[in-house]
Amino acid sequence: MQNQKIRIRLKAFDYRLIDKSAIEIVETAKRTGAVVKGPIPLPTKIERFDVLRSPHVNKTSRDQFEIRTHLRLMDILDPTDKTVDALMKLDLPAGVDVEIK
Repeated sequence: MQNQKIRIRLKAFDYRLIDKSAIEIVETAKRTGAVVKGPIPLPTKIERFDVLRSPHVNKTSRDQFEIRTHLRLMDILDPTDKTVDALMKLDLPAGVDVEIK
């Protein structure tokens, strides 16, 4: 049971929401006695879309939209049973995607 770790990857469109969730996860893990590395901010993925404004002519007139996806990475080293139970009971906002490896 040596060198176990839980890797948590958070993904959200709103950086404030993802930062609050990351702080909540870190505090919960530290309360149960686990060692936490992170949150590490990963590069923000930016998707840009160009849409024609006019339905027929004026090809040069376009609207530009973008979606920014913010990512955070955390490692929980040597988790105990209490840590896993506390993380399972944690209630995170709906806009945050949590991936656990």
